[in-house]
Amino acid sequence: MSPLTMAFMVTSLSTSTILTLSSYHWLLAWVGLELNTLSILPIIIKPQHPRATEATIKYFLTQTTAAAVIMLSSTLNAWETGQWSILNMTPIPTTIMTLAIFMKLGLAPMHFWYPEVLQGSTMQTAMIISTWQKIAPLSLLYLTVTNCPTEIYLIVGLSSTLIAGLMGLNMTQTRKIMAFSSIGHMGWLITMIPFNLTLATFTLIIYIILTCSMFFMLNTMTTPTLKDLGQAHLNFPMMTTIMMLTLMSLGGLPPLSGFMPKLLILKTLTSKKLMILATLMALTSLPSLYFYLRMSYITMMTSPPKTTTAQYKWRLKPTYYPMLSPLIMMTIMLLPMTPLLMNM
Repeated sequence: MSPLTMAFMVTSLSTSTILTLSSYHWLLAWVGLELNTLSILPIIIKPQHPRATEATIKYFLTQTTAAAVIMLSSTLNAWETGQWSILNMTPIPTTIMTLAIFMKLGLAPMHFWYPEVLQGSTMQTAMIISTWQKIAPLSLLYLTVTNCPTEIYLIVGLSSTLIAGLMGLNMTQTRKIMAFSSIGHMGWLITMIPFNLTLATFTLIIYIILTCSMFFMLNTMTTPTLKDLGQAHLNFPMMTTIMMLTLMSLGGLPPLSGFMPKLLILKTLTSKKLMILATLMALTSLPSLYFYLRMSYITMMTSPPKTTTAQYKWRLKPTYYPMLSPLIMMTIMLLPMTPLLMNM
């Protein structure tokens, strides 16, 4: 793909997201979502591999189905209220629209397309799908949360953290592991939307920082599977050490940055007298922590008997990203901000 074509795709991708973020009319929001989907499709299919083609078709069918349901819900709302404003929604269309947005985000139980699409994409494309593509649907959730039953958010958030932890246990592909990690983190974020939008936004920012740094390191070390991850220490000893800390931060262990949003979310849930939900959320994050620990163990604490002969990675020129260093610093050292955020 030529630089001009890539620049056009990235520009249309960012413009479509900004269009959805700045719209208060359902037709404009729907146009932004459709442009967002059409902009990412050439980027997914760029490798011209059968897996990339399959991932593109799955992503296209899922996103267009969810966008059609969103258009259906907005039409029903316009039929009832006589206007297309996003802020003026009735409960039934809002519930239908919320479930469609959960499908676009890849939340459980509508998550089956998400790991397959990430597995068929490159590391950079998977990072875009896991981070940037979630901003526009989440903005619509922010605008319509007051008209939707809170129980839907809590049930979907709890089921996402549980299913992500259980289904990620048996994965050997790093992109699929990151997909289930994304589903689990989105479950924590969705749980907080009905109670505290500021904390939900902060959780999204931390999630984007952690996910981007992880994908950058996986792409630099060329580690699509756990087997490759176990042999990366021979060529990238310092980066594998940093990756272990990033994985611990993704798991939410103190004193790393990933512990901060989970602590604040549990504090908010307990202050809302939702002790059972807070306990279940903490328990369902344990399977996710297990496969993070397994990746850390494979990365740092095992030494293969010999180097692989399948691919001579030491002859390949690694790709270093200028943003990786500040992302790693924020991944590890943001926990001292917690008292300030708790007081706010």
